[in-house]
Amino acid sequence: MLAPFTILLLFQCLGEGIVFLLKLPIPGPVAGMLLLMSALLAWPPLEKRIEQAANTLLSHLSLLFVPAGVGIVATAASGSGHWLAIVTSTVASTVLTLALTGLLLRRLPRGDGDA
Repeated sequence: MLAPFTILLLFQCLGEGIVFLLKLPIPGPVAGMLLLMSALLAWPPLEKRIEQAANTLLSHLSLLFVPAGVGIVATAASGSGHWLAIVTSTVASTVLTLALTGLLLRRLPRGDGDA
């Protein structure tokens, strides 16, 4: 399982490197995922090599949110005095996301379940 994890890490590092060198306005892991998707489309057997490692990572995905939660709690004090703006932007972005998702789902063709 070391080789598949190495492949996944390699794509993440490639994404980080490309974003850094080209000063792109996207996160490095996102660029790495795009590179991985391109590689999977170009060479389908790669999927079988990384599938088990990817599924293992996905089964432990909730653990990956722990550092983000700790960071939010640790920096919560810096948001004092700005809670109205934070709550307003959170509610507004949630409503906007729900509205756009609803509009998108209305415009997508209905599947007949034969997929």
